[in-house]
Amino acid sequence: MHTSTALLTDHYELTMVDAALQAGTAHRRSVFELFARRLSGARRYGVVAGTGRLLEALAHFRFAEAEIDFLREQRVVSDATLDWLADFRFSGDIWGYPEGEVFFPGSPLITVESSFAEGVLLETLALSILNSDSAVATAASRMSHAASGKPLAEMGSRRTGERSAVAAARAAYIAGFSATSNLEAGRSYGIPTMGTAAHSFTLLHDSERQAFEAQVAALGTDTTLLVDTYDIEQGVRTAVEVAGTGLGAVRIDSGDLPVVVARVRRLLDELGATRTRITVTNDLDEHTVAVLAAAPVDSFGVGTSVVVGSGSPTMGMVYKLVAHEDATGAWVSVAKKSADKASVGGRKSVRRAYDARGIATTELIFLGDGPGGEPEATGPAGATERDVLEPLVIDGAVKSGHTGAEGIAAARDRHARRVSELPHVAMSLTRGDPAIPTEYR
Repeated sequence: MHTSTALLTDHYELTMVDAALQAGTAHRRSVFELFARRLSGARRYGVVAGTGRLLEALAHFRFAEAEIDFLREQRVVSDATLDWLADFRFSGDIWGYPEGEVFFPGSPLITVESSFAEGVLLETLALSILNSDSAVATAASRMSHAASGKPLAEMGSRRTGERSAVAAARAAYIAGFSATSNLEAGRSYGIPTMGTAAHSFTLLHDSERQAFEAQVAALGTDTTLLVDTYDIEQGVRTAVEVAGTGLGAVRIDSGDLPVVVARVRRLLDELGATRTRITVTNDLDEHTVAVLAAAPVDSFGVGTSVVVGSGSPTMGMVYKLVAHEDATGAWVSVAKKSADKASVGGRKSVRRAYDARGIATTELIFLGDGPGGEPEATGPAGATERDVLEPLVIDGAVKSGHTGAEGIAAARDRHARRVSELPHVAMSLTRGDPAIPTEYR
């Protein structure tokens, strides 16, 4: 299997490069932005995820012999362009919202400054990673808040593509989940993994008791026993008889969960298993998690809903050219004017405004300053502003702290801090307007 990420792109990205090289416009300095015009599902905020994966993929964005041979066989571009692609190395700058940050409509999540040819080649790769990962992270963030501090495990690998499952586990972990069932996510990203047994293990044995005995013999009494294969109440009694009152946990995967959980908690306490935890699964989403957070549930396992973005599997992000140099070397702002698909031209910098309590009030997008600009701070006494964009790649070199285990840890911590700065309305699970407005200045 090739490690190159160069063909994880659309055909027309390369034909645009081919035509621009022939027209003499391919090397014009250009600025591209990746942003969402609105928040999918009328969410109150979005969560940036996938930035670290994009930067890691950028390091492998190379057209080696195998890639060049394929493009030549398919006659995708001219021989001259194949020669250019063979030497391709991204040499531009990328600024953006760091991973784990929250975002709103119009937020320039990624700003790429490079030649047109270099920047346009990254469009599909950037969108495919950030659209998917941010959708998962946004759903996971809502679930994490709904859980009121109780741990959640991601267990949706069987409900998405095998590589998407690994990326989804990473995104959910950044947004507050505590573990994943996916072993590759554990190996690749250092995410804690968990899991014990499914219903098939119970059904394999001649009785539920024999299944529990086998599991406890192998995994110890601190294991989690799945008690709803047959009769839940009898399953709980058998579990405690087999493992003793020191049983680690029971898992419930069916039934009217609020009612069942309350009954199981009472039964465990009656049997003396007062420290045995209860974990629930069964097609949970943020709404059911919110309901169960008030019940005697100790932890949640979420599968399908989180890996598909809980009804919003993509964030609707786009990647647009917003400025370029003209034939004389002067910068020109450009923008798409199509109905419902308009973009805002020009370089931008971003600051988030806060009130005196440290609660975010407005996303401020300054036109013409460019990343790292220093607009004058204004506002009432005690109010503050902070820059949002950070350098991710400078002159083709990835800045440290955004990739690998270090980047994931930083993103997870950043996300917790940024969500805590949002107004209370951001935590609403109903459809509505963004938690804070976006203003262009």
